[in-house]
Amino acid sequence: MMEKQTVLLPRESGRLIATKSEDVKVCPHGVKQVAKRIWNSLSQNEYSIKMWKQHELHPKTMTKETIDWIFVLDTLNFSFWTSSDIEPYLVHYKGKEHRGYWALCAVINRALDEGIPITSPSYYASMTLEQLQYVFRSHTSTPIPLLEQRLKHLHEAGKVLQEKFRGSFVNCIIQCNGSASELLKLITENFSSYRDTATYQNQTVSFYKRAQILIADIWACFEGQSYGSFTDINTLTMFADYRVPQVLNYLKAITYSDKLMELLRSGRELTQGERLEVEIRGCSIWTVELIRKELEELIAQDSAPKMLLNSIIIDFYLWDFATENWDDIQDIPIHRIRTQFY
Repeated sequence: MMEKQTVLLPRESGRLIATKSEDVKVCPHGVKQVAKRIWNSLSQNEYSIKMWKQHELHPKTMTKETIDWIFVLDTLNFSFWTSSDIEPYLVHYKGKEHRGYWALCAVINRALDEGIPITSPSYYASMTLEQLQYVFRSHTSTPIPLLEQRLKHLHEAGKVLQEKFRGSFVNCIIQCNGSASELLKLITENFSSYRDTATYQNQTVSFYKRAQILIADIWACFEGQSYGSFTDINTLTMFADYRVPQVLNYLKAITYSDKLMELLRSGRELTQGERLEVEIRGCSIWTVELIRKELEELIAQDSAPKMLLNSIIIDFYLWDFATENWDDIQDIPIHRIRTQFY
C-alpha cells in the first residue's frame, strides 16, 4: 500500500519552488529595495495592523457577528477579474461603485442592509442560485464570475459549520486554542474549498491563500486580541494570488523569463496547477519571506521600539500598494486564471 505523500506547508512550498523554478526568479537586489520601502512606511507609522479596519467596507466591531462576516467573505474571496474587452463586474453601494475584492465586501454589506442573513450558516447552507444571483447583482451587464462555484462553497461551509461547529466559525477558533497553525489545519481538513494545493516536481505543495487570509483577516480586525489572538501568527505566509506577484514584479523583487512575460501579455489564461502558475505563486511566497528577513535585520539595527512585523503585514502593504498605484503597475501583466482558490 502506497504511503500518502506529505503536503508541504506554504512556507516550505515556496522555498522548494523558488529553488527549482525555471521561469520565475527571486531578485535579491529587488528584495532589499522593497524591504527598505516597507521599512520607511513602518518606521514612520504610515502602515500597521490597524489599516485593515480603516478600509470603509470592512467591519469595525470586534464581535462574533464580525467573525461570521469574515468567514463568508473569505469563503467567497476569489476570481473577480474580467477581460479587458468587456465591462467590469461592479457593485453600487451607498453612492459608490466598487470592483474586485471591494465589490464582494459591498455585496455582503448590501445584503445585510436589505435584511438578507448572508452571514448566517443556516441561511446560506440552503440558499438557491437565484437568491445568490440577486445578492451578487451587478451595476453593469457583467455578472460575477463562477457564481455556481460560490454557491457550492456556501452550501458546504454552512453544512459543515452546522454539523460540526455549532453553527459558527467562532467555534472553530475556540477549538484551536489560540494557534493559527492548528486553525489552518482545521480549515483545510474540514472545508474542501480551502484546499489550495498543487503538484510540483512530484511533490504536493500548498498555497492555502484563502485559508491563510481568513485567519489573517480575523487577526487584523481584532488587532491580535480576543478571537484574533494567535500565539503563532507568524507561521502564516503571504497570500499567493494574482495581484501581489504583479506588484513584486513591478518592484523588481521577482523577474519573469521573456517566454513567461510574452505569454502573460498575450492574455492566455493559465490553468490551475500548471507549472508556470505554481512558480509564480511559490516564488512570490518565498520572496515575501526574504523581504521579511531583510526587514527583521533593519529592525534589529534600529534603536526605536520594536514594531509588529510578519508576512501578513508585508502582504497587506503590497496589496494596498497595488491599489494606490494602479495606474503605474497595470503595464505589468497579471497571470490570468479562473479558479476557486484566488
